Amino acid sequence: MDKPVYTIGIDVGSNFIKLILMKYSDHPEIIDKHTEKIRKRDPSAVADEIVNAILEKNGLKYEDIAYLASTGEGDLVKRKRGHFYGMTTHAKGANFFFPDARTVVDLGALYVRAIRINEGARVEDYKMTGQCASGSGQFLENISRYLGLSIEEVGEVSMQATQPEVSSGICAVLAETDVINMVSRGITTPDIIKGIHISIASRIIKLLSSLKAESPIVLTGGMALNKGMIQAIDEQLKEGNKKFIVKAHPDSIYAGAIGAALWGGYRHLKLKEKQAEAV
Repeated sequence: MDKPVYTIGIDVGSNFIKLILMKYSDHPEIIDKHTEKIRKRDPSAVADEIVNAILEKNGLKYEDIAYLASTGEGDLVKRKRGHFYGMTTHAKGANFFFPDARTVVDLGALYVRAIRINEGARVEDYKMTGQCASGSGQFLENISRYLGLSIEEVGEVSMQATQPEVSSGICAVLAETDVINMVSRGITTPDIIKGIHISIASRIIKLLSSLKAESPIVLTGGMALNKGMIQAIDEQLKEGNKKFIVKAHPDSIYAGAIGAALWGGYRHLKLKEKQAEAV
């Protein structure tokens, strides 16, 4: 029996590091996964620690890993064999969840990125917001903290809104000023949060229109499981009479890491084939 091919994908974001341990084959299988908040620590050291931890947990050594692939700010990963761009890894991860995916929306901490892909999960085109835009996960987290909420609470709170107030600010700094003014005017927290979700959702719809997106659309990244965000996207689509199917997977936050593990396995096998031909 052939020795199992294990790969690791590690996605280094601005707030979290996501790691996937995979058994790579024609039918790839996720063996283990881990998410770690960076806080004020050295991301490189944190990445190394969680690689060691997941290997030990699964009775493996570094030498047992055929390919360790990074994505995101992956230059900080010490023992990687290769690095893949975030668009390609999120495309592959979305395809792993939903093979019929034709568009991926990566809801990242610093920006939102809409990616059109083909049947083989190859990137065909993309559109993205700027880093200063008020349409990012980091902006939403900053506002939720100001309002005394954890980022895990905002989805449910948003769905309690009755009269959402949408910020007029496109820049994050101006939008935050808008929110402060809303609080001083007595606007409720659910209405403020729902308004932010609507604002972000409208930017997503504009990206999809500009991209000439195709359905189904798969949401990935940290905001992909925010129920309030999904509700706002659905509402904005209906308001614009756009008949897109929007999907999200429970492991959407791991899409980049999964894609890195998959592309790492693919590259490993290609390298083995070349070595065999050279003999």
